[in-house]
Amino acid sequence: MKVLLIRVSSLGDVLHNMPVVADILQHFPGAQIDWVVEEAYAELVRLNPGVRRIIPFALRRWRKSLFSAPVRAEIRAFKKVLQEENYDIILDTQGLLKTGLIMGLAHGKRKVGLANGTEGSGYEGISRFFHTTSVPVDPRTHAVARGRIVAAHACNYQLNTAPDFGLIAPDLQPDWLSDQPYAVFFHGTARAAKKWKEEQWRELGMHLNQRNYPVLLAWGNDTEHREATQLAAQLPQARVLPKLSMMEALVLAQRAALVVGVDTGLTHIAAAFYRPTVEIYADSPRWKTEGNWSENIINLGDSGTPPSGTEVIRAVDVLLNRHCVTK
Repeated sequence: MKVLLIRVSSLGDVLHNMPVVADILQHFPGAQIDWVVEEAYAELVRLNPGVRRIIPFALRRWRKSLFSAPVRAEIRAFKKVLQEENYDIILDTQGLLKTGLIMGLAHGKRKVGLANGTEGSGYEGISRFFHTTSVPVDPRTHAVARGRIVAAHACNYQLNTAPDFGLIAPDLQPDWLSDQPYAVFFHGTARAAKKWKEEQWRELGMHLNQRNYPVLLAWGNDTEHREATQLAAQLPQARVLPKLSMMEALVLAQRAALVVGVDTGLTHIAAAFYRPTVEIYADSPRWKTEGNWSENIINLGDSGTPPSGTEVIRAVDVLLNRHCVTK
């Protein structure tokens, strides 16, 4: 059986689609699975050995010069690669016009997607035009479950296992990587309302330093770098890391003794690797993305009700005490 997955972005959404691969292979061990994904996230998909072929999609870059000759040539090449296979099943688990258009271009017997969006999602109903089958989901379906439900309906199997993200760890050894067990703060996020207060990060960092855990601070833009630098100046055992590639950031998360982060892609990656993780929700609904597949993950807060510093410290102690063998 040949299956094409269409889930192009963003980092967290691509990650949350990963269990679809393991689900299909569990029920159809010989299945050949290809994946269309934004080029920026192709490296993440390559960490899943169950994916046979990755078809990079570059709309974010193409739209900057959509009518230039080089971009038009790239689009033609993308279409050619997309149409090389005749798929038994094509799955669009994102439900956007652009993913529907990709589905429309691809050759396949059955084209299955979402009949509706979940609360707060960017779902675009016009995407149903490209389906042969549209699968309804509850408006409060978890981001991981959404894609799994669509695939299970398309392939006619029952979901009876916890999600398996199928990720292998990147084979990297960056110079900055500590041999000592360390904690990571993923404090940065695109929306300011999703952030946790600086004084709470400082309080948590001091607590971890007292437990002899250094804190490594990652950042993705100038604002986050400035915030990380300010925080590190107040913590005896904190270090601001250099600008990391995606693979380096994955290594940072996958090898951490503890990860504490707001609702952002890298926090969810740590949870997908089953690392001891505290997820902090301040301005997004917890039900949508909380790590609910492992006791290694503690989810705190909710939309409009961020957790207190005391709550997070208590959760951190629970995880560190449970995994003190790593110290």
